[in-house]
Amino acid sequence: MSPDERRGLDLPPPFTLVRLREVGDAFSHAIAIAAEQGAGTLVYVGRFDLAEFAVVLEPEEPLRSARRALYVGMTALTDALIANAPPERPIEIRWPDAITVDRGLVGGGRIAWPQDAAENEPPAWLVFGASIRTVSMADGDPGVNPLTAALEDEGFVDFGSDRLVESFARHLMVAIDAWQQDGFAAVAKDYLQRLPREQGLRRDIDENGDLLVRRMGAAVASSSAVRDATKKGLADVERRKLAPLLAVPSWLDPATGGPKTT
Repeated sequence: MSPDERRGLDLPPPFTLVRLREVGDAFSHAIAIAAEQGAGTLVYVGRFDLAEFAVVLEPEEPLRSARRALYVGMTALTDALIANAPPERPIEIRWPDAITVDRGLVGGGRIAWPQDAAENEPPAWLVFGASIRTVSMADGDPGVNPLTAALEDEGFVDFGSDRLVESFARHLMVAIDAWQQDGFAAVAKDYLQRLPREQGLRRDIDENGDLLVRRMGAAVASSSAVRDATKKGLADVERRKLAPLLAVPSWLDPATGGPKTT
């Protein structure tokens, strides 16, 4: 890679940069080279309107639980945005994979793994991909459609796609380290804090990535108690399954390959 291709990106040493032209697809390309290039490969598309990138991971857990890497990536992505956001600008996750700024959709994340991977064995690789709208390409007043947003319109100053990728890489290292050192509960806590708050609900993430939602009564249960209650089939715990939702990201417009605009 030439010096010109590296200019503007400052990634930590564990990452290896693969840069594509604007017509490239970072997520698909990362999947195609994941087995050969290995963990830490970060594919980046230099687009004006989107921050589009994907990173290869090599989990040591069975696929059944390794899918929780989606939450690690989403936590790193929101932390990168929060660290560079204007004051008091609300940034939230819509479970499981979409990100909003001031309630307007800016993009989200997704994951992929080998098609032949077994549920009870570690996959050869995972790919976490993300796409965040940095500049709105729509005509007219940005306030016309309050359900979508772009970082530029939300007051992010001098924070283009390259800076977002750099910040994400550093926050991803922190999140992965927390998972390895303190267990997934540390990641789950950070992720769940990014969800919109709802009175009377307690949320937890199960070992397979499902979201467990308990409508609280007089007593406040621990995370283990929520899981135990779910296994016993108690009616006050709702299980929202993660795996079926991963095939079609909630934020993705298949026609454009970027975040939805409506």
